[in-house]
Amino acid sequence: MQPMNKRYKITRLDDAGQPTLTLEECQAFFATQPDFVYMDSFGAAQDGVQMKISGHFFMWQVEGGQVPFRFYEGEIYVAITHPVVLDRAIHIAECLEALYIEG
Repeated sequence: MQPMNKRYKITRLDDAGQPTLTLEECQAFFATQPDFVYMDSFGAAQDGVQMKISGHFFMWQVEGGQVPFRFYEGEIYVAITHPVVLDRAIHIAECLEALYIEG
């Protein structure tokens, strides 16, 4: 099966089209999810190069790996690499009464 590799965002917009999710709301929600861990940075390594990104990450612990859901400027971003990630992202959007869109 070919991985999807698309970036999606979970967002809730006000009447002016501005994102309204707050970090505090997201932290409270993800704290209720036993398979998520909050991290203030995300590290990745490829071809001997290491990179660290500061920010607000909710790391989903799944199938022996981690999938980062990043909160940034009122929205949550996630790269969809497998259908199980897509299903989880859609569920999170529903719980937060938010939209799930490509972007």
